[in-house]
Amino acid sequence: MSINTLKTSAGFLATMLRKIGVLKLPSESIEEVFNYLAISESLYTSGQPSESELALVAASGFTTVVNLAPHNAENSLQDEAGVVNGLGLEYIHMPVDFKRPTTEDFSEFAQIMTRLAERKVWVHCAANMRVSAFVYRYRVQVRGDDMETAANDLREIWQPFGVWKTFIDAANKSG
Repeated sequence: MSINTLKTSAGFLATMLRKIGVLKLPSESIEEVFNYLAISESLYTSGQPSESELALVAASGFTTVVNLAPHNAENSLQDEAGVVNGLGLEYIHMPVDFKRPTTEDFSEFAQIMTRLAERKVWVHCAANMRVSAFVYRYRVQVRGDDMETAANDLREIWQPFGVWKTFIDAANKSG
């Protein structure tokens, strides 16, 4: 297991502690959101942001938040759609089963991201593992980005294994 995968796992546990009130770490910038990663000037990814972090996202000029985590993810917000919409942002929820990412999931994600291509978008899930894999495939298969550059960004978050390695390999075969 890579060091970044371990870091992501530990960070996920910290977000769960924050959710239940054991850990209070207010973020002062979007760069402090758990597993933040800027892909481009218009595409940013992360693990689950808190309500105050979503306010920072809105204040930073984003127009849309896309969430790939199920509503019942351990560190999810009670009413993320309400919070995001209340901040004046579009909220798109596309839950992906962490144990079974599908080609259909990726196709839906690619359609969403293509529609949002001209907008400033924040994409997150529980730990940025789902998202980093989906964004990798989107970059390689749809945008035609350099595979190694996209892979370096993916590895900043984790080294996919199991079903996620298979999911990534689909992009490598087509990219």
